[in-house]
Formats: sequence, structure tokens, C-alpha cells
Amino acid sequence: MTIIEKIFSCAAGKKVRPDEYIWANLNLVAMRDFGGPNVVQEYKENFGEAPIFDKEKVVITFDLHIPPRDEKVARNQQILREFAKTQGIRLFDVNTGVGQHVLFENGYVKPGDVIIGTDSHMNLLGAFGAAGFGMGTTDITAGIYKGKLWFRVPRTIKIVVNGILKEFVTAKDVILHILKNLSTSGALNRAIEFSGETIKMMTMAERITMTSMVTEMSGDIGFIVPDEEVIEFLRARADEKITPIYVDKTAVYEKVIKFDVSNLQPQIACPHSPDNVKNVKEMAGTKIDQVFIGSCTNGRFEDLKIAAEVLNGKRIKDGVRLIIVPATMEVAGQVAKTGLYETFIKSGAVVINPGCALCTTGHPGILAPGEVMVSTSNRNFIGKLGKGAFVYLTSPATAAATAIMGAITDPREV
Repeated sequence: MTIIEKIFSCAAGKKVRPDEYIWANLNLVAMRDFGGPNVVQEYKENFGEAPIFDKEKVVITFDLHIPPRDEKVARNQQILREFAKTQGIRLFDVNTGVGQHVLFENGYVKPGDVIIGTDSHMNLLGAFGAAGFGMGTTDITAGIYKGKLWFRVPRTIKIVVNGILKEFVTAKDVILHILKNLSTSGALNRAIEFSGETIKMMTMAERITMTSMVTEMSGDIGFIVPDEEVIEFLRARADEKITPIYVDKTAVYEKVIKFDVSNLQPQIACPHSPDNVKNVKEMAGTKIDQVFIGSCTNGRFEDLKIAAEVLNGKRIKDGVRLIIVPATMEVAGQVAKTGLYETFIKSGAVVINPGCALCTTGHPGILAPGEVMVSTSNRNFIGKLGKGAFVYLTSPATAAATAIMGAITDPREV
């Protein structure tokens, strides 16, 4: 069996097979300040003041508009605070950070879990061996009432990545390269298992980068078998036993795709699609107005550290805006403790409180028509960060180098 088949077999209480529809028990249901208020409204319309299925297995996170930017957002967050208080569930307020990251930092995630949430990138939890799924309002409403949900067991694609990455070539470059080859629909309704020597050498932060962008391939979930670093991270935070889910040697895949990244160069996704990928050198010299380093894809301490290494002792180009956003308060604490915050400030960057920040409209830093931004986020679809704007996706290293030069730049040149 593949990893998703094993997880769903346990959650359904029976052996499952690909394409089968099943009822699966949920280990956790998460909703955020975006989408969450609609869930509360639908829940009250259908179930009134009935208690949720398990107050220990429902969590609310604030990460999209923090602090609230207007009265409507403030009211929505108030609705969620009231629901959390009434139902007796855990709420992570505006001082915490990106929801999925807050969940695994606080011991809510373990291998084999089935987790649903109102964020489309819940599947980054596959870096910890958990099955995370982004869902709509009705599914989340049903989940918090019933504690189970209807799933179709996805077929699995195995992606094998081998080769030792060169300096300043990162996990973001690897996943962009894979996206270029698979396209934004290449894993539609599929689970992905990443393996190979390159994947095994990746840090926890790099694994998060890989699994978070399965969404951009239209995949349901991406998995990487947890290594010792990941297991120890979870063990230090979880009350329950941490046992990785391993794929069977005789597992049957829909297909196996292999990549050799030994000679991979820094990559960049050009407007307006994450699969419109080229070597950074091909776009070198393209003038930019703004750079964003952060997001659920590249907002961990290791991501910010490599950006700081590039920025150290240098100033960003006059006329360029550099916005840096740690994924969580825990990451922000590491940034402050290790001196990276000072490096960023001296470089001319603006460091914002942890959260999703520049992944979509409604945040400080949105672009004006015609402006160009290089971002370490996961999506660059047209209009997502300002009508008439242009967004390129890169690694933190490439983003930092670009901020210094004021134009798209291979980090190896800086």
C-alpha cells in the first residue's frame, strides 16, 4: 500500500483501494480567519448550539488578515473568538502566525493523521507524514459536527529526486523544476510521494517547501517519510507517540517520475502561472519594484537565514521594497535571537509580524498596476496580488539577490 492508502485504511477501519469512496475519521479540523466565519454561520444554521464532535480536535487559527485591516475582518475574527469560547476550543490569535505551521509547532500534527482545514495548503502537513486537506465551508462544517468526512482515495504518483544540489540551489528550485515538468494540472486528484537521495537530505523546512506546492500541481496531498529531524521535532511537542508511516516495498503507483537535479540551476516561475518556469539566468536583468520573503512555503527560520546570508553587509537597491515575514512567532523569535532581524533592518527591509502576508490581496504591500514583484510564495496567478501586477516565484536566496540588485538576479552572482 502507498502512504495515503495506509492512512485512509486506518481512518476508515478497513483496507481501502484507490478510487474508492470512504468515510474517514478525522484527527483534527482547523479553520482560519478566512473561511472560518462562514463555517460558524453554516454550523449554527444546521446544528444550532449543538456541541462539536470533540473540542480537543477542532482548532481556530488567525493568519490571513492580522491584525484585522478593517471592521469587516475585525467582526469576522470576533465571530470566531465567540465560537471558540462557546465551544471550548483552542484559538490561536493574531500573535501566532501561519496556521499550518502553528499546528505542527504546537503538537497538533503527527504521522498518519487525517486533518482538514479551510486553507488550500493544508497538504504541506505531508512533510510530517500527515494527510492534510484543504476543504470548503460545507465539508468543514460537517467535519466539526460529525468528526468524519467522505473522501475519495487518490491514486499515488511517486516522484524520485536524485542528485546533490549546488550552492544556492534549494528545495524551492527543485519543486519549481518539477512543476515545470508536471504542469499545474499534472497531479490532479492525486497523492504524491517524494523520495530519492535529494529528498532524504532535505531539512524539515525544505520538506515543507516541497509538500506545500503540491497544491500548485492540483494534487490532493504530498508525502515525505519523516526523518529523524522531523520525528524529534514532533516528539518534543506532541503528547502522543510519534510513529512514521512507511510505504510498502510492493506498493503500486499510478506512475513513477524521476528527476536528476545534479546540474539544476536556480529557477523562477514567471507570470502568470507557477509552472511557467525558467532558469533565473534567462530572466536576469528584469527590473522589479518589490520583493517578498515569507509564506507557508518559505517562511521558516532556515529560509530567512539563507536570505540573510545573501543580504549580510549589503543594502537593497534604491527604489526597491523588501518585505520579510516570518511564518510564526516561534520563527520570529529565532530571527531576533540570532541577529537576522538586525541584518534585515540594516539592508533596508521591512519586517512584518508573522502570518500569510503577501499571498493574496488585502495585505500591506499589495502591488499597483504594472508593478513587478519577486516572491517566495507559491502562487502568481493573474490579479492575485493586485490588478495589472506581475509576480515571479523564486527561492529566498534568489529573492534576496534580486532585492540587492533591483532586477532578477542569480544568487550565485551576488
